[in-house]
Amino acid sequence: MITLYGITNCDTIKRARRWLTLHGVDYRFHDYRKDGLSEAQLRAWVDELGWDALLNRRGTTWRTLPDAAREGIDQESAIRIMLEHPSSIRRPLLDTGETRALGFSESTYTELLG
Repeated sequence: MITLYGITNCDTIKRARRWLTLHGVDYRFHDYRKDGLSEAQLRAWVDELGWDALLNRRGTTWRTLPDAAREGIDQESAIRIMLEHPSSIRRPLLDTGETRALGFSESTYTELLG
């Protein structure tokens, strides 16, 4: 089963969901805020994709964090921030069961899902 991870009110999530629906892709949506996210799952993504790719430094959540939390960020502090503030995880994260892709790109989705 394909799973799309993110938060409901994100515009990029809305575009990705619209693309999946228009292309007849059966998927499950997992909202970090409502459905939660385990530390084990996040660490698996960090191992595969890298914490720097997962951490959304362009979003409002990142910008509102105290300077002390943003300075000297490393893998462990990034994981803590992402667990405490799931909206700081880059989205969407598309999980096909075999491949994970960050962000939304029509070309990437077409390549992965046909």
